[in-house]
Amino acid sequence: MTVLQGRLADRDAWSAVGQCPIELTMGLVGTKSAMLILREAYYGTTRFDDFARRVGITKAATSARLAELVEAGLLTKRPYREPGQRSRDEYVLTPSGVDFMPVVWSMFEWGRKHVNDTRLRMTHLGCGAEATVEVRCAEGHEVPFSELGVKVVRR
Repeated sequence: MTVLQGRLADRDAWSAVGQCPIELTMGLVGTKSAMLILREAYYGTTRFDDFARRVGITKAATSARLAELVEAGLLTKRPYREPGQRSRDEYVLTPSGVDFMPVVWSMFEWGRKHVNDTRLRMTHLGCGAEATVEVRCAEGHEVPFSELGVKVVRR
């Protein structure tokens, strides 16, 4: 269990509604299609039609999700032009989008273990070993969830 520290320890004295990073993140990417578009972006997809086809959603839904992810700062539009064609936009990850990758990989890992143990595995390209997502402190220690705390800090 995660330990709430300081003034957060008294659960009745405060409310996380509207302030919780989980809630705010879900407000940005809380749809299945948004998460799958991000998955595809991590796999190198950049073109509108490819997102629609690979995620299995309508063009209207693709347009809406891509616009939301651009507005959220996870994707950015980059113009391109095929010879003889009109100029179009492709969608690429921003640094913020790249920072979101561990969330997607955590969902991949959890889903593989608890929903459908497929043969898919994350691996370290350097040595071939299976890779996992973990929490580490700023000193580099792996932090088990039983030792994880949440507190308010000054900016």
